[in-house]
Amino acid sequence: MAENSTIILTNENEDNQIKIDLRVLEVILGIAATKVDGVYEMRGTLANNINKLFGRENHGKGVDLKVVDNELLADVYAYFKSGVNIPKVALELQKKLQTQLEQMTDLKLKEINIHVVGLYSIKEEEQANPGSLFSNSEEETDEQALTKEQLD
Repeated sequence: MAENSTIILTNENEDNQIKIDLRVLEVILGIAATKVDGVYEMRGTLANNINKLFGRENHGKGVDLKVVDNELLADVYAYFKSGVNIPKVALELQKKLQTQLEQMTDLKLKEINIHVVGLYSIKEEEQANPGSLFSNSEEETDEQALTKEQLD
């Protein structure tokens, strides 16, 4: 997460200023990153996981922004779905993040470094979340049994 720093946007013709906290930009990038096909989820911390248990989700998790020499740098930490083309997904992620930030704030990222933290298999998700005790393939549901009786 970013420090308590802000970016100041100014208009050359007027004295008006807009201050944007880096954490807001992290949230924008975090939400955009989860929308990319092939990204399973963003890396979180223990505090993120505890907050999620209480119903508070941190959308900026997995994104770290820095301002170096008046240029914006992003480090993105993500879990990818197993079986995806990692370079292709990483490139799409970079493009999507750059486009989203530019559309919302007119800011450009000098660097977007993608860190693949791990791969997540759909089989792991099914094992962790088995659903019902009985699979529809093993036992018929009441509706399926009724339609078979009606057909006979």
